[in-house]
Amino acid sequence: MQRILSFFLATFVGAMPMGTLSAFDPPANREVVQNTPGLVAFWDFTRREGSGQNRFTAHVPPGSPSDYPLDAANYVRDYWGEGRAASYADFPLLSEGPFGQAIRIRQESDPNFRPFLFIPRSRLHDTPLDIKGDGKSVTVVVWAIRESGNHALAGIWHEGTDLKQSSTASIKKVERGQRQYALFAGLNKAGSACGHVSENGASSFLNKYALHKCNSLGQSPTVPADSTPEKLAASWQCFAMTFDDEEDEITGWLNGVAGERWLQNPSSDNLLSYAHNAYLQGHYARTPGTQDGEDSEFPPSQYYNPPENNASEIEVLREDGDQRIERRRYRFTEVVVTLEKDESGAFVETNRDLVALRLNPWWYPHGIYSPPDAEQGGPFTIGRVIHSSRSIGFTGWIGGVGVFDRALSEAELKTLADLRD
Repeated sequence: MQRILSFFLATFVGAMPMGTLSAFDPPANREVVQNTPGLVAFWDFTRREGSGQNRFTAHVPPGSPSDYPLDAANYVRDYWGEGRAASYADFPLLSEGPFGQAIRIRQESDPNFRPFLFIPRSRLHDTPLDIKGDGKSVTVVVWAIRESGNHALAGIWHEGTDLKQSSTASIKKVERGQRQYALFAGLNKAGSACGHVSENGASSFLNKYALHKCNSLGQSPTVPADSTPEKLAASWQCFAMTFDDEEDEITGWLNGVAGERWLQNPSSDNLLSYAHNAYLQGHYARTPGTQDGEDSEFPPSQYYNPPENNASEIEVLREDGDQRIERRRYRFTEVVVTLEKDESGAFVETNRDLVALRLNPWWYPHGIYSPPDAEQGGPFTIGRVIHSSRSIGFTGWIGGVGVFDRALSEAELKTLADLRD
């Protein structure tokens, strides 16, 4: 009834700035998020400091040491010494959305201007927002309208500025990666909900990038940020990622639905070929003797070998006398195994290859990177992350950001996703 009343008030009493015909109930929606167990911080872009800088602050549970006010910055200026300073004026506001207001991340044309909102490490280190270490789980939820791009939405994910490439030729401040957890708008699957977690703050599988990430099956549409109020009101998406430490799984959720996503032929993928090699190197290391293709210097901490205890599917591809070839599907992997009869007549595995890799959920057997001190930890950022390539990233509207210190359930994520309707 309250939601219906809000609709008629918005329609007949008067339009909000920019106009709206939506039936959102921001106070009720806000209460749903605040009452979800495990909440660490929730920015609705309506709550602000009472005086002074008037920065956006988060709704936090009682006893929190901070309400995490957001600063504005241009990371190109901070790290390259180029471009102008950023301010709140660089984030236009929309008086619309599930919680009553949203900020815009624009498609900046100036290559020296990449603004974001952030909490410096000095103000978040060892607070509840600094989710890290073994045994910790996390959920990040972002309500957004995606105009373009596939990069960062929110999280602690300083990618580092130490990659040697053309964009870093003139860099003034070089820092190693300081990644912990973050939610992206797709990355390798644009528009999906992509969760990223790092165990070391840096790279994975001897690639220069961090590769422990998932992709929801669903992918959000692109919607022009200057669409009509009616179009914007109907275009909100709920991106979410969970890392469940007990299950060792990172899962992406779009509008409360995870979906099952697989990557076929990972050996031919530009990035996940490194995960394919990490799988084989771990397999080779457990196999007696030295195998063809085995790299004795591959670090064991970077092996990628999801559990393969019970196959959910087994298909015999070919059987010819003393040889049988099987395709086996496990929870996170699909392999083709060659079996040959030994002297006793029993089939023994003689070769295997990883032919498919599950991207949602993604198997992640590590803890979350725990910086040894504030100087070696990254900031929490919204809209962009610090990184070497200086690409534009995600553009569109962000109407809410929530962080929880546990893996929310499917039912809870569906409830949060329903707030966009």
